[in-house]
Amino acid sequence: MASTHTPAHPSGTQLLDHPAPFTGQGPFGGPADETAPPAAETSRHRMPRQGRGTAPLLGVTAVAATLGATGFASATPAAAPAVEAPDEQPVALSADPGLALAARIQQQADSQRTAAEESARVQAAQEAEAKRAAQIAQQEQAKRAAEEAEKAKLAAIKLPVKDYRLSAHYGQSARYWAKLHTGLDFAADQGEPVYAVGQGTITSAGWAGAYGYRIVETLPDGTEIWYCHLSSIIKGSGKVVPGQQIGKVGATGNVTGAHLHVEVRPGGGAPVDPESWFEQRGVTF
Repeated sequence: MASTHTPAHPSGTQLLDHPAPFTGQGPFGGPADETAPPAAETSRHRMPRQGRGTAPLLGVTAVAATLGATGFASATPAAAPAVEAPDEQPVALSADPGLALAARIQQQADSQRTAAEESARVQAAQEAEAKRAAQIAQQEQAKRAAEEAEKAKLAAIKLPVKDYRLSAHYGQSARYWAKLHTGLDFAADQGEPVYAVGQGTITSAGWAGAYGYRIVETLPDGTEIWYCHLSSIIKGSGKVVPGQQIGKVGATGNVTGAHLHVEVRPGGGAPVDPESWFEQRGVTF
């Protein structure tokens, strides 16, 4: 009588949840290993047997065996060629308006800073030059002032003696003068210093008859100053400056006492009144 029971697993997989009874024989008909655990114990850890479901796996294995390693290598898609990346910076600058604007702003700032630095440098140089020019002008002005002061000092006219009294004036007459008096007499003690009245040059010095020992000084304008009746000559030649000692008061020549006889002869010519000549140059008696 045919059974009407439908198998629980139509796929052909046999489950081993209910192991077969132990027969006492090994897998090849020999005696069973006495130490082996019962079949019921080992079957609990076995994987289910594969039925027809193993066919796809066997098919892939066969294809792999047929193609071999070379087949797989040729079947593998070729790698895409490497594409060299272009320079990204110009692209980023040109593609990003914000970066381009920032670059222009930075360039303008650098230009403005450079211009400001150059302007400051030029201004500092100009200020230094102006300061130096002012210092030079100040030095030149001080130099000119000193020169003018020296010229004024040299052009100054001084009296020929310090301690004196006027004993005879220009144009006076007396029995001991053959003519009118031609000079100005400064009565002073014997040996008193005689000074040059102005800047000039000693052009003559020595004995001069009735004038005794005489020194002739020629001023820059050609005026001659005669210093007469000297007891001694200290400066007999060369240039002199106002107030420089050139001799000493004496009583040589045609005199009645110690005194200095001074004559003023413009251009080396005839004598003029010494008092008027001194007063015109700011010298008072």
